[in-house]
Amino acid sequence: MIRTAALDALPVREAVPALISALDDHGTAVLCAPPGTGKTTLVPLVLAGLVGGGPRRRVVVAEPRRIAARAAARRMAWLLGEQVGGAVGFTVRGERVVGPDTVVEVVTTGVLLQRLQRDQELTGVDVVILDECHERHLDADTVAAFLLDVRETLRPELRLVAASATTDSAGWARVLGQGGLGGAPVVEAAGVSYPVETVWAPPARPVRPPHGMRVDPAQLTHVASVVRRALAERAGDVLCFLPGVGEIARVAGQLGGVDAEVLQIHGRAPAAAQDAALSVADHRRVILSTAVAESSLTVPGVRVVVDSGLAREPRVDHARGLGALATVRASRAAGRQRAGRAGREAPGAVYRCWAEAEDGRLAAFPAPEIRVADLAQFALQAACWGDPDATGLALLDPPPAGAMAAAREVLVAVGAVDPAGGVTARGRRMARLGLHPRLARALLDGSAALGARRAAEVVALISEEPPREYGDDLAGAWRRARAGGDGYAARWRTEARRLERAAAERDPAGATPPDPRASYACGDDSSARPALEEHGPGRSHDLSASPAFEARGSGRSPGSGAAPDDGAAGLIAALAFPERVAKAKGSGSFLMANGTGAEVGDGSGLRQAPWLAVAVADRPPHSASARVRLAAVLDEDTARVAAGHLLTDGEEVRWEDGDLVARAAERLGAIELAVRPLRGPDPALVRAALLDGLRSEGLGLLRWSPDAVTLRSRLGFLHRTLGGAWPDVADDRALLERADAWLEPELSRARRRADLGRIDAGQALNRLLPWATGEAVRLDELAPERLEVPSGSRIRMDYSAEHGRPVLAVKLQELFGLAETPRVAGVPVVVHLLSPAGRPAAVTSDLASFWQGGYRAVRAELRGRYPKHPWPEDPATAEPTRHTNARLRR
Repeated sequence: MIRTAALDALPVREAVPALISALDDHGTAVLCAPPGTGKTTLVPLVLAGLVGGGPRRRVVVAEPRRIAARAAARRMAWLLGEQVGGAVGFTVRGERVVGPDTVVEVVTTGVLLQRLQRDQELTGVDVVILDECHERHLDADTVAAFLLDVRETLRPELRLVAASATTDSAGWARVLGQGGLGGAPVVEAAGVSYPVETVWAPPARPVRPPHGMRVDPAQLTHVASVVRRALAERAGDVLCFLPGVGEIARVAGQLGGVDAEVLQIHGRAPAAAQDAALSVADHRRVILSTAVAESSLTVPGVRVVVDSGLAREPRVDHARGLGALATVRASRAAGRQRAGRAGREAPGAVYRCWAEAEDGRLAAFPAPEIRVADLAQFALQAACWGDPDATGLALLDPPPAGAMAAAREVLVAVGAVDPAGGVTARGRRMARLGLHPRLARALLDGSAALGARRAAEVVALISEEPPREYGDDLAGAWRRARAGGDGYAARWRTEARRLERAAAERDPAGATPPDPRASYACGDDSSARPALEEHGPGRSHDLSASPAFEARGSGRSPGSGAAPDDGAAGLIAALAFPERVAKAKGSGSFLMANGTGAEVGDGSGLRQAPWLAVAVADRPPHSASARVRLAAVLDEDTARVAAGHLLTDGEEVRWEDGDLVARAAERLGAIELAVRPLRGPDPALVRAALLDGLRSEGLGLLRWSPDAVTLRSRLGFLHRTLGGAWPDVADDRALLERADAWLEPELSRARRRADLGRIDAGQALNRLLPWATGEAVRLDELAPERLEVPSGSRIRMDYSAEHGRPVLAVKLQELFGLAETPRVAGVPVVVHLLSPAGRPAAVTSDLASFWQGGYRAVRAELRGRYPKHPWPEDPATAEPTRHTNARLRR
């Protein structure tokens, strides 16, 4: 029996007529409704005609998370007085509860994405509701773009609703309104919200900010203390938001002895535990939750929220291929959503574990996944849709060009797309697996080597990282999952069975599973072969050559004494992440093929492995090395097979450790496998390496005599002063760009550092003089090396001064009688006047003014110190001299 009273009590019912009218007129609409108004439960039932008397329609509701999809379906079924699987059902990955009479189906956005790829028209579906679109998950953005494409080209009658509690309604209205006049209508529902008191509860002492996946233990201890405080100060259940499963477990461990049941809600929690948290209880509870409880879910009995202020967002280092979740400060929008959970049923309170002054500095909204996440899976979906660059998709935010380029490289390497970006038959099969393309490649090619079951089990482990207590050894985690009876092991077995069936299926287009002796990146699709050959022309990557493949029948795995699981786990991880194949450097340090260092933790059983296949790693900010979270022991032969496209064998001539190194080297990416000295290297490579040395260490590698240094300074002065034909020689980079013009033929004859030291830099610089214009002959005129002063001395000029003007350092008495400052190339020189002992006495660039003023003070100071030298009253008319008074009287 329909629970009419419960339906009538939902505030969103007042906005339903406007929503129906908007859909009748435009076909699309944006529904903004606060949490608890019934937008997730009542609206689908009304649009499906199950309540309210409207026409019967088939409605699909897309939720961002599995737990929300199950909960929404159960709630709607309860409102109808039915069991799930009747008029209302749900489908999530690995679980489908629908029946022949189902008209409202709740699915995850990932499931809907797969369904769209199989059936672009969504045959039989009349309305699609994208719930919680404010979370900006990549799958949800992609589904919205695909559905708009379907409406525009195939099914204009398909109705589409974007629903959320807090969202960019104008942005979604613009996107959903594409193809029509103006934007899509925005329908707002007023909620019945109870007041929520905010209690600011910052830590008493500063805590370290989060970085990578790490949260300061002191912060978690503080959160646990705030939970205890809330239990003491308030009535009702407490809902505490934490960033991840690990933090939930730590806080739960610190709440022992509290007078309440401690429950945990997260995506990995067993269904029974999730149901318990979402059910009414007759006792007090503390529910520790990730962001899954921010929206969609109503947790009954909650009167208090404790907000840690932390969240997890995807991040990726595109240059190194390391993707992971990162702990970040939650946005203000997330804070409002979380606080609202305390006021769903009655007045409540939110304890925020940060200072009020910090709140205004938080981001307004969470970053859209498309801006920060690994886009390989998105790029494959777009290619399968027929828009490899995603330029024709109606997206709220366009994908970053750099991230799309990195994704294209991955897809080409695994054979999912051709070099032009077109999807291959193999790529379509990968897309249907519901896995990241790397894992799809490992499943398909690993099945050929190990069998579908074993490959599927390892891929299932990597796709949902096992609990931290399983350890960092992938093979050990595999054995523990097989024997385990915990919630993770149950989910893992379900996913492994799904992947095993998918790997064993024949391709609908008639393609067979990949031949185990086929090239690793091409599998059953020869159209991908050119992409592989770009990486390693003519190189065989035969999976049957892998020791793991050889062990398939023998029950043995690579490496003497190794358990069979080790080799299989290593092969699958290496197939998925060939760039993360890593060779030991010692003391738990490894070098991955992508050039990044990797470190395993103290006490790890992986520390002594000669090779690793790194399945999960992250690189903390400001760290040069990645931290290994999950890896498998590997052998070199399997590494060569799995990462065969990274193998190179050729001449290496480069500047290294201060000299030229020439050798023949075999490498697996950045990993050096074998090396031997190279005799008679290519002269062009030698010349390029020597130029690299000059760039890195400077032109000081050449032989610079004093005359050469002076010549460079003189030429630099003329370039600054006159420009034109006079070359720029002050900057090493500018000189090296013209190496052909002044360092030849000596540079091409050089073979090592010592040869560079024999090149006369002064003689080489003479080649840059403007001989062709005839200006070169004026060098001594325009920038003389020495300048004759009134005493008859020829004084060396200094053109190296930072201010750019030449300097004449001369004894004061030698300039007697000189009325004007000397000039060089029209520029007055800076005169450093020296005492008879050659020590600085004064500096001037206006000699006439100095004679009239500054000379008197210098004369007064120096005449007593140097009485044997002349100090006339009027230096402008005195005779210049290099000698003493006695010498002058002779």
